[in-house]
Amino acid sequence: MVLVPKSILVNMIDDSDPKPFRTLRGFLNGEEPAGENYFCFSATLRIHGENLPFDELTHRLAVQPTRTRRKGERPGPRSPEYRDDAWHFQPAVAETAPLDQHLAALWRVVQPHVEYLKSIKRCFRLDVFCGYRSNCDHAGFEVSHTSLELFTALEIPFGVSVIVA
Repeated sequence: MVLVPKSILVNMIDDSDPKPFRTLRGFLNGEEPAGENYFCFSATLRIHGENLPFDELTHRLAVQPTRTRRKGERPGPRSPEYRDDAWHFQPAVAETAPLDQHLAALWRVVQPHVEYLKSIKRCFRLDVFCGYRSNCDHAGFEVSHTSLELFTALEIPFGVSVIVA
């Protein structure tokens, strides 16, 4: 036997005033949280490892890192220690801009330094973190084939972290 909440039955039976839902959670609860839909993107060059040469990375890539951290540091008093060093760069692009724009801005910084970045992969881990956040659980996005040149040149996989809240 399956128990169906009354709010769902009402929404299913009373179609005189159908409600649109942007999330499965909203449909199941019979109401959506207030606020407009949002779609946010990011692209970050990440270099991790032990004894990262922060100054050399900053000098060779000719950009200031967005974030750095050292092995053993803690993000908060109760948090575990970081297990490695990290150097991250995220271009200044509005989070509401499409992922292609984030990747294009990152590629402009990375392209002149592809050989250097490939060479440090022998000692350190390098990737590009792509993020997508939304409050809509039935949306999608496209990535232009030209945006994938960054991943091909660095010989790293393309992936996207998806968060629906």
